[in-house]
Amino acid sequence: MKGRRHKFKTEHIFGDRGARQLGMVKEILYRLKRTNNTIPHRPLLRPREDTNQSLVHLIRDCWAEVPAERPRIDMVRTMLKQMVQDGNQNLMDYVFGMLEQYASSLEQEVEEHTKELVADKLNLGEAVEPESFQMATIFFSDVVSFTTLGGKCTPLQVVNLLNGLYTAFDGIIDTHDCYKVETISDGYLVCSGIQKRNGDQHAKEIAELSFAFLRTVSNFRVDHLPSERVNLRIGFHSGPAVAGVVGLTMPRYCLFGDSVNTASRMESNGKAGKIHISSSSNCFLTSVIGGYVTEPRGEVIIKGKGVMETFWLLG
Repeated sequence: MKGRRHKFKTEHIFGDRGARQLGMVKEILYRLKRTNNTIPHRPLLRPREDTNQSLVHLIRDCWAEVPAERPRIDMVRTMLKQMVQDGNQNLMDYVFGMLEQYASSLEQEVEEHTKELVADKLNLGEAVEPESFQMATIFFSDVVSFTTLGGKCTPLQVVNLLNGLYTAFDGIIDTHDCYKVETISDGYLVCSGIQKRNGDQHAKEIAELSFAFLRTVSNFRVDHLPSERVNLRIGFHSGPAVAGVVGLTMPRYCLFGDSVNTASRMESNGKAGKIHISSSSNCFLTSVIGGYVTEPRGEVIIKGKGVMETFWLLG
């Protein structure tokens, strides 16, 4: 059963559709020819905003390359039952219920996520014009095997764990010229050079933030699981983006553009304890700003982008 776990999880959430989305034939052939390619080939997931992020993380944990690292089937079933407490309730109905609860809290948080001017306009019922940024750096981080870790905790312990981790992260952001856009479950989205333009320093600010995050998690301890260690996977990309507030009744400050997708791919294709960056971010850090050490990762197939040259940020 270990070798089949990933298929079980995909079909349970997305039907057989997920298992069919194996990518273009040329990409598959390219992977087969690249004998040194270490990135496992997995179906493409495109979770929407109405997708329970815990389920997405569970899917990815079931796709772990090493079978022993995948959660057991009985654990998968137990976690699904915990996510859907009403046994007669459809999974998607449960997701929509969770979205309604999430939406009810957005109004209270809007002033944290927008400038005073934006908040004033929203209070007056006025539309907020989106703003284009020619160059910024966008950062994503993710707790590795969070679903497995969460399976060892009660819901309250999960909340306390994330609260402790994010409180530490928020404190780090306060000391850098960076802006936290949002957190989704254990995912963290930050940008620099947006809202407040800072010339070519956005890549440097995000790089220093990344190092600080890794130092923090290396010393972070889970109170009720002292032997467990939290591992972080980080990725970022530098490029143009558009920022704006979506909606008036339930406003949300969002980032748009291909740069956001590329930054997300840098994180999802990275490794635990490492900082995965695009060639544009590497250029800023090593040529424009200078002083940073990177290591070429080589050609990597990035979903939706094709073959990209990426780098590890070392120091």
